[in-house]
Amino acid sequence: ARYCQEEGVILLSGIQALVRLPIDQHRADARRGLKTATLISGYRGSPLAGYDLALQSTRKLLEQHQITFIPGLNEDLAATAIFGSQLANLYPYPKYDGVLGVWYGKSPGVDRSGDIFKHANFAGVGRNGGVLALAGDDPGCSSSTLPSHSEIALFDALMPVVYPGNIQELLDFGRIGFEMSRYSGLWVGFKITTDLADGFGTAE
Repeated sequence: ARYCQEEGVILLSGIQALVRLPIDQHRADARRGLKTATLISGYRGSPLAGYDLALQSTRKLLEQHQITFIPGLNEDLAATAIFGSQLANLYPYPKYDGVLGVWYGKSPGVDRSGDIFKHANFAGVGRNGGVLALAGDDPGCSSSTLPSHSEIALFDALMPVVYPGNIQELLDFGRIGFEMSRYSGLWVGFKITTDLADGFGTAE
């Protein structure tokens, strides 16, 4: 139900909400008559450490919604892959009307990926694409040596930043983030804290 139920209330964790988000976006695009796909790539690290495992465990469901998950060798290469997803419709006879991208990484990964973020953001996103950059922040040092917050680094790359505070907002702000990305032509930073990633809650 946490992934397939389309109406009513569901119970899910923050990580599970991030798995559901591109599925919801694909359904929304299909209702508009758009044939879209999604590429997800990143590098693990708490608070997003379990994201890759959750994606792998739902691979068959994701494939039904044209969602492909490719773990990154590091954060930079993952960001470069997502950058490439936004170029798909520049080639003749594209397979999809647009390709969405989801990058993920812990706060230090945001720091080390600044160069590719700036170049990718300067180049823009596909017309029916759009990118969310999931920044896993650990302000309480639950699993980090330093407290972290990624807003300044994301802002430095000229990304708007969305900061959900509960499970419902993960789903709602995520959809808004994709729409913001398409409208502005920019990647959109998506701040995820430890408490939210590890927490459970209900969403409609």
